[in-house]
Amino acid sequence: MELFKVYPLFPLNFVKAKGAHLWTDTGEQYLDLYGGHAVISIGHSHPTYVKKVSQQLADIGFYSNSVQIPIQEQLAKKLGELSGYEDFTLFMCNSGAEANENAIKLASFHTGKKKIICFTKAFHGRTAAAVAATDNKKIIAPVNETDNFLFLPFNNHQSLEEAFKNHDIAAVIIEGIQGVGGVQIPEPSFLQNIQSLCNENDAIFICDEIQSGFGRTGQFFAHQHAGVKPDIITVAKGMGNGFPVGGVLISPKIEAQFGMLGTTFGGNHLACAAALSVLEVIETEQLMQNATLMGDYLVNALKDLPGIKEIRYQGLMIGIELNEPCAEFRKALLNNYHILTGNASCANTLRILPTLNISTKELDEFIMAFKELAKLTVLS
Repeated sequence: MELFKVYPLFPLNFVKAKGAHLWTDTGEQYLDLYGGHAVISIGHSHPTYVKKVSQQLADIGFYSNSVQIPIQEQLAKKLGELSGYEDFTLFMCNSGAEANENAIKLASFHTGKKKIICFTKAFHGRTAAAVAATDNKKIIAPVNETDNFLFLPFNNHQSLEEAFKNHDIAAVIIEGIQGVGGVQIPEPSFLQNIQSLCNENDAIFICDEIQSGFGRTGQFFAHQHAGVKPDIITVAKGMGNGFPVGGVLISPKIEAQFGMLGTTFGGNHLACAAALSVLEVIETEQLMQNATLMGDYLVNALKDLPGIKEIRYQGLMIGIELNEPCAEFRKALLNNYHILTGNASCANTLRILPTLNISTKELDEFIMAFKELAKLTVLS
């Protein structure tokens, strides 16, 4: 049997990782400024993470949600404290797509309605409802096609208000910052308008913080920069620092009922240990503050360089839009400088999503490489 091919792959086999660095099976070292799609939040093989997951595995790795699992309650309490959502409840699952599936389902259960507003360039996952809310027809199978999802222009107040006038809306789902869309940041007034319209029309405000959450932007959640409070928040990626884990933070106005949601693997002992270690490190190492400082440091060093059209960022969620497609530039960074970066659905945007404890020393490697490449024909 061979693998079902789903991605074009770089010819790299990483066998060791520590902090912001990776090593191949041939001993070559790489600087990781992408973290596997913002998954590596506290650094590869962080000692706190390794210790907590190893100890948990030695004690008990899994039992189903048919019994009490106190570490879930520990995680919910700590997550509430650090995020500022102590009055919310937590449903645990295994991935971002699964978190969004459950969020959309929960909103429909609560409101009794089925129309969901989503936005251009959005990416919410590859499963049934999540992919229907994703603005990419290439990954939507016929079975996922439905008129329950209304796509509106991003940051467009008029279209949003008209949709509420013309439809009975169950929910609005929006990313705290669009990641795949190229680090597109919603205007604070737009998020505030979504919250107001949802409140006025008995609709649920869902904020997808799967890539932008867990301290990446300098706040625990990106939407907190706008001073709004969604009814449902979805999390994953950086939540487990590489261990598969996701979650749904749920407003107290949404009442739980047995059988409404369920999961086999969600909230297992190992996932909770991983997520708790991430929260502990974010707090003790002050990584939200570091995200703000390092994001500003990197952007200030790059903003006036030739070849850059625009830099969009909050903290360490950074989109560098070049004057031309970034594929060759990204390839040169990888091959010539051993630096891993990301791309986006807009071909000109380079995504930078490093570990939250990245240092100026490591960022200087990228800044130097960027400046050298900008002098060459790679950037015009």
